[in-house]
Formats: sequence, C-alpha cells, structure tokens
Amino acid sequence: MARSEARAPGRRGIGLTAPFTYVALIAVAFVYIFPFLVQVSNSFKSDEEATSAGLALWSPSWTAAAYSTLFANSNFALWTMNSFIVTILVTLGRVFFVSLGGYALARLQFPGRTAIYALLIAVMAVPSVVLLIPKFLVIKSLGIYDSYPGMILPLLVDAAGVFIMKNFFESIPVAVEEAARIDGAGPFRTFWSIILPMARPALVTITILSFQGSWNELTHFIISTQSPELTTLTRGVASLASGQLSSGNQFPIKLAAATLMTIPVAIMFFIFQKRIMNASGGAVKE
Repeated sequence: MARSEARAPGRRGIGLTAPFTYVALIAVAFVYIFPFLVQVSNSFKSDEEATSAGLALWSPSWTAAAYSTLFANSNFALWTMNSFIVTILVTLGRVFFVSLGGYALARLQFPGRTAIYALLIAVMAVPSVVLLIPKFLVIKSLGIYDSYPGMILPLLVDAAGVFIMKNFFESIPVAVEEAARIDGAGPFRTFWSIILPMARPALVTITILSFQGSWNELTHFIISTQSPELTTLTRGVASLASGQLSSGNQFPIKLAAATLMTIPVAIMFFIFQKRIMNASGGAVKE
C-alpha cells in the first residue's frame, strides 16, 4: 500500500507534463509544416494575391491558373520524364553498388582494405561543391558530357551509403555466413541470398536517401549537361526564377512546380516509412 502511494505523485507529475509535451511537439511540427502549407496555398492564388498576402493560408478566390500556365508554357513534362529516368536508374544502381562495397569492407579481407575505408571517410568529409570541377573534367575526358551516362554514372556510388551498409553488415552475426559456407555457398551467393535479405531496413533507408538525393540533385546536372532535352526538374524549376513565363513575380507558378516536385518523394517516404522504422527485420538470434 505504501509503495503504491509512493508512486502516485510521480504518476500525477507525468500526467500533468504530458499535455505540455504534446503542445510543444505540435508547435514544432507546425513550424516545419507551415512553409509547405504556404507553398501549396500560394500555388492556387493569383500572382497579385500571392505577392500581397503570401502567408495567408486561405484565399477567397482559388485558381489553378498557375498549373495551367506551367504545363502550357514550359517543358514540365519533359523535365519530369528526365528526372524519373535518372532517379530510377541511379537509385537501383546505387543500392546495388553500395551494398557490394559495404559488404566487401565489412566481411572480405583483402590488401588495402583499411586504406580504402579511410579514403571513404575522407571523401565524406569533403564538401560536394569542391568536387564539381574535378567531376566536370572527368566527365568531359570520358566523352559522356551532355548525355544520360554523364548524368547517371557519377551518382551510382555514394560514400555515405557504403558507410551505412558496412556498419549494418557488421551487426549481422558472422555465424550466419559460416553456416552458409559449410553448405557450400560462395561469397557472392552468401551475400545475395542470405545477408542481403537480412539487411532490408538498411536497404530501404538507402533506397529512400538515393531517390530523394538524385531527385533533388541540381549542381551535378548543371556541370554534366547543357542540352534543353536533358533538363531535369531541378534545373527546370530553377530556370523559372528568370521570369520568362509571364509578368509579375510568378510566385504561384514557381510554387506550383515545387509542389508537384514534392509529390514523388512524399509518396516514396509514406510507402516505406514503416519498413524504415522496423529495424528488427534483419535481426538474428543466437
């Protein structure tokens, strides 16, 4: 009886603080969500209203004129197609290659393994903008400038992805691979049929990061292409800032394009969010 009475004040304290915690979390969430709400609402306003009342989430005269102008006076469909082609190929290739690289660094013993891992960490520490000029020179020297290979090949491997996969593979017990070798499986068969399915949470994470990163990539496409036929969404939407579609600030048109750009990444996240959180998919009990 005395023990339950001693716990009662603590429980009452938790009950009193819980509402304040929820209010604080809602406030923080609203701070993050509010810019997106402003973006969507302004994409359905007129240019004058978006300029004079940009922070207002409600408009007395909603209009889809910005979307009509965007599709009628720009190559938005072509930009979208190019972005999907590059993003899908980069995501598939990156998931495959970073998985191979991560597994090799985590399990295989070969000369220079430590040095390669050190170089991997060093590359992660270098700002990507520093590598733009060397990347451009390599693309030009290989003869793949202004082409799909020049847009895709340099993005197929990501140092951060290799680092994530290496750490996840190291969390899988070695006994699993030893049992596979006893059954006659080779290194690649062990990796492909046994270890890779156990790394599903890490694979889903890499898939989302690769999709989002390549979908939102801009600087690489600036240095690797120049033809209008290879323009991606990021370059196309950035070009809308020049004000060539119509007069005025064009806030609704720009925000309409940004809203449409957000949809594929949002769908990707909502589809796989539960799989990201379910980290027990690769767990093994010994």
